[in-house]
Amino acid sequence: VQLQASGGGLVQAGGSLRLSCATSGFNFDDYAIAWFRRAPGKEREGVSCISNMDGRIYYADSVEGRFTISSDNAKNTVYLQMNSLKPGDTAVYYCAAGPYFRAVPDEPDFGSWGQGTQVTVSS
Repeated sequence: VQLQASGGGLVQAGGSLRLSCATSGFNFDDYAIAWFRRAPGKEREGVSCISNMDGRIYYADSVEGRFTISSDNAKNTVYLQMNSLKPGDTAVYYCAAGPYFRAVPDEPDFGSWGQGTQVTVSS
């Protein structure tokens, strides 16, 4: 199982970025894919999650209305479109795959992780 996160970078507040999570080695349609982030000095938090089994989607309150998660089953890739970025969104973003979708993504449910991509939002 492999997950490759990409698309991070430096952007000014109010700007946009699109993160990609390319996956391989498992049946994409049977998994939930989540994005987590870890900001400096903070614990890793679940940002968004999509169930490839039934299309359910979760967003953290902090990103609701600004971030959009989507899944391309033909490419086995999940995207996170991030708009109206704020300095508080600065973090390393990780994608992860797991067999369950819960109301709030929990790290133990995700057994496979990508390497992380840095997102820095300047004020």
